[in-house]
Amino acid sequence: MDRLPTTDASPTSDPAPSPETPTPDISPSRAPLTTVAVIGLGTMGTGIAELLARAGRGVREVIGVDVSESAARRAVAALETATARAVRRERMTEREREESLARFRVSTDLRAAADADLVIEVVPESYDIKLEVFTALDAVVRPETILATGTNALSVTRLAADSARPERVLGLHFFHPAPAMRLVEIVSSVLTSPAAVAAVTALARDLGKEPVALGDRPGFVADGLLFGYLNQAAAMYEAKYAAREDIDAAMRLGCGLPMGPLALLDLVGVDTARTVLEAMYAASGDRLHAPAPILGQLAEAGLTGRKAGRGFYTYEAPGSGTVVPDALTPDPADRAPVAARPVRVVGVAGSGTMASGIAEVFAKAGHEVVLAARTPEKAEAAKARIARSLGRSVTKGRLTEQARGETLARISPAGSLDAFADVDFAVEAVVEDLAVKQQLFAALDKVCKPGTVLATTTSSLPVIACARATSRPQDVIGLHFFNPAPAMKLVEVVRTVLTADEVRATAHAVCQAVRKHPVDCGDRAGFIVNALLFPYLNNAVKMVQEHYASPDAIDAAMKLGGGYPMGPFELLDVVGLDVSLAIEKMLHREFREPGLAPAPLLEHLVAAGCLGRKTGRGFREYAKA
Repeated sequence: MDRLPTTDASPTSDPAPSPETPTPDISPSRAPLTTVAVIGLGTMGTGIAELLARAGRGVREVIGVDVSESAARRAVAALETATARAVRRERMTEREREESLARFRVSTDLRAAADADLVIEVVPESYDIKLEVFTALDAVVRPETILATGTNALSVTRLAADSARPERVLGLHFFHPAPAMRLVEIVSSVLTSPAAVAAVTALARDLGKEPVALGDRPGFVADGLLFGYLNQAAAMYEAKYAAREDIDAAMRLGCGLPMGPLALLDLVGVDTARTVLEAMYAASGDRLHAPAPILGQLAEAGLTGRKAGRGFYTYEAPGSGTVVPDALTPDPADRAPVAARPVRVVGVAGSGTMASGIAEVFAKAGHEVVLAARTPEKAEAAKARIARSLGRSVTKGRLTEQARGETLARISPAGSLDAFADVDFAVEAVVEDLAVKQQLFAALDKVCKPGTVLATTTSSLPVIACARATSRPQDVIGLHFFNPAPAMKLVEVVRTVLTADEVRATAHAVCQAVRKHPVDCGDRAGFIVNALLFPYLNNAVKMVQEHYASPDAIDAAMKLGGGYPMGPFELLDVVGLDVSLAIEKMLHREFREPGLAPAPLLEHLVAAGCLGRKTGRGFREYAKA
């Protein structure tokens, strides 16, 4: 994902091989790749060189080439620093460090790669620059040398076709930082020799990486899914739907991602993202891949992210990862203070997993909770579920037995909504059916005292439709907790066009009181998390549907290359394919974007009753409980 400084790759005076040159020997029995050259010593090239030099395991020499002498010196210094740190942390011996440093040499002359068995180019994402490098290498390296491009956006097939020996050209896509990230995408064109793929795959495994073999398409698997998601996040921010901090926090806390999308765009490089998306759009024609205008605006202004010191965020210095306040940083002192309504007693309507979890959250934080269900028996069963949950916390040492008893004592089960007469804050957590929710809100309107905040936990339905079922729409707000509510930190606070300022302030105060992180967003389909998450999941299904990659390969790519806690197919099977399909349909109806239409494969699996773990079969089969 990281793109590097230009490397001077002018052809040497050596003649190019003639068409009569015999086909190079790249049979499976060929010698291992012991000498590797890395062309381009920017961030990614330096990381790959470090990985190769430190690994040993058959690699005897690593040659780094860059037109810039300073870049070459920085690459040597980076290896010295990284290996010294490894020695201090007892991850390698001093002798191993000396051997690693001895294996690595640098040059500003491309002819230094003449004896390499494998050459990996990681120069900028420009076809002309890469072609210049490959043309020069054709005149320098031995006929059997394998040439690998580090591109994630340009056509490997086109580079191979313009090479003197297309059968030895392939894609070798490492992820940043190369020494740490386990995934390597190995990309074949229709011209690539299987033996070349086998040799590079063996090297990747020797380096401790997980190679995934793929065909040639822009973005391959990981970036093909990742950059569409990043683009939608940029468009969401550009539309002023949510603040940059809230978008990033929502995806970190709601999905367990290591970074928010806008911070990741700054790390990758806004200009790099635009280049990748342009290539993806040219290939797919999907408007969701058309770069968001803000990416072009930032790139043209030189605000390309961390490397420039400013992108979506502002950084301490170019290259720094430390964010500093800027004109867009929220400052509570700048806002006119709006008093929150006092909240002592909370009502939770529902008896399922989410209702029980939310009631537990409020009770643990010290609120009196009325837990109302359709019958007294259902309410008691919900309280019993909370008791078991608290018991597990006691067993794990997270809660004392006394605290468990005090929490349960604060929860009063009830068999009807009439018990909500004195609550200050009412939360509905019933089935995701608009008619049911509207009926419930109409009942709350009659039962609850004036000034009670009425909140819906919907994840997909319009909050305003619930509000309009009452005579006090100004008191209605969305409060989308994530499952399991006791563990998940995020709450999406969804304000309608009619929600009062003090109701929003109260929702924020309540979230903070129960130690949750509130993020603000408007009342539209998917809010923040689902609007970004489910198109990504849908695109993963399309990859399988088009026979580009298997669910296992895609899951591995996103976990190992993107740092995702679960692959998309693992997550789909956990969420439920029927639930996922319903959300996809809702997003498609709301935004009328062709690219959001549910993948037919997802619809077919749901029609066949393959709904994921709950039915024992989805994209995978599961053992019956």
